[in-house]
Amino acid sequence: MTGLSGRVALVTGAARGIGAAIAEALVREGVSVAVVDIDVDGLKAVADRTGGAAVPFPADVTDQDSLARVVDEVERDLGPLDIGVSAAGVLCASSVGSTRAEDWARTFEVNSTGVFFVLREISHRMVPRGRGVLITIGSNAAGVPRTGMAAYAASKAAATMLTRCLGLELAGSGVRCNIVSPGSTDTEMQRALWTDGNGPERVIAGDPAQFRVGIPLKRIADPADVADAVVFLVSDRARHITMQNLYVDGGATLCA
Repeated sequence: MTGLSGRVALVTGAARGIGAAIAEALVREGVSVAVVDIDVDGLKAVADRTGGAAVPFPADVTDQDSLARVVDEVERDLGPLDIGVSAAGVLCASSVGSTRAEDWARTFEVNSTGVFFVLREISHRMVPRGRGVLITIGSNAAGVPRTGMAAYAASKAAATMLTRCLGLELAGSGVRCNIVSPGSTDTEMQRALWTDGNGPERVIAGDPAQFRVGIPLKRIADPADVADAVVFLVSDRARHITMQNLYVDGGATLCA
């Protein structure tokens, strides 16, 4: 029903969590998916779960030469890319005052510069063809201050504005660029923040001491919730949507 069957996609950060869920959702829609990550075993697991429909292409998004090589290989082996999804990300959970310079640099290297490399490399292929969709997985933290998450929030804000600027630059070429911004989602990254057995309950309820509201829909997102939003935005049903930031957070940001 999405009309995606037969298209080709590349998804970074696809070895686990949201990236893996996106890759698997696209496969179910009949898309040939190149899954990219530094975790070779994780990529193999995704390939196995999809019966080989998701094809592993190990690469580090922060290495522009390696990424360019992989994009070349994907277009050679699977065909011209119609869809590119930047889902690779890292989280440094610490206050501004306690964030080490190397952690700050690494966060931006993956969450911002890596996205820049992916968007630039794939868009260079899409523009001459006059079609394509690029999606960046952002975060609701990019639009609402979070205690203990400054590096992550700032890097996601940078990636969000980068994607919107690219969307403006490429609109006349027929290439669309959008952001999907999850809130708290049941992934390994999220679970690493839970220091006791009440992690989900605390997130849903919110924490006034950290100036954090809860989740109005009273549930933690599943990676599939984010994947469904991506599937919609890359489909022709969203053909008139570009430069937008779709929050998938159960209302946690109160549309801020």
